[in-house]
Amino acid sequence: MDGPENKSPAKEATRGHARGGWLGRVAGSFMGILASLAVIFLGGFLLFATGIPRTETPPPRPADGIVALTGGASRISDAMELLAKNQGKRLLISGVNSATRPSELIRLTPEYEKLFTCCIDLGHQALNTTGNAAEIAQWSRALKFRSLIVVTSAWHMPRALVELRREMPDTELIPYSVVTERMRDAPWWMSMHTARLLMLEYLKYLATLARVRLEA
Repeated sequence: MDGPENKSPAKEATRGHARGGWLGRVAGSFMGILASLAVIFLGGFLLFATGIPRTETPPPRPADGIVALTGGASRISDAMELLAKNQGKRLLISGVNSATRPSELIRLTPEYEKLFTCCIDLGHQALNTTGNAAEIAQWSRALKFRSLIVVTSAWHMPRALVELRREMPDTELIPYSVVTERMRDAPWWMSMHTARLLMLEYLKYLATLARVRLEA
């Protein structure tokens, strides 16, 4: 039997080569997996980004109610315009600051002042998109609405719909995507700001999908 002093340099070299080959194969497999995940991630982002509409499309039909998620330009005014056109019976503006009163919104949109006295509700509970969904579901159930037009920014719509469908699986949700001038005027890849915004929203969308599926 070989003792420590009798180890063959050739045998040691062979063993070292074998260990190095095994580690190399593991490292190669790991890098291959990372590369595949990167391709899937970037491919998903491209599908997400290119799927965001660049023009606003009128709802195909009226709904029982209209909901607007605060946080982006033109969401509230666009929702009020839909209400004025009889696209819904009532409007909920979800996620309004607790200090905001109807009079302040009336000053911003005086042409819709009459709607505030009959058909507009302000939701002050929601602090984020998950809260929006819970607030909207509570309002919709109280009014026994079965269909809603959802008004939010185009880039925010996918995540909002995931949250809303989780809270209201039996309610018909009709998206009305608000398109900003930046998104309308130029492709998203032409602006670093827009690309960064969409990437951040894509990450939030993936996190929301994962959470909702784990909770199911």
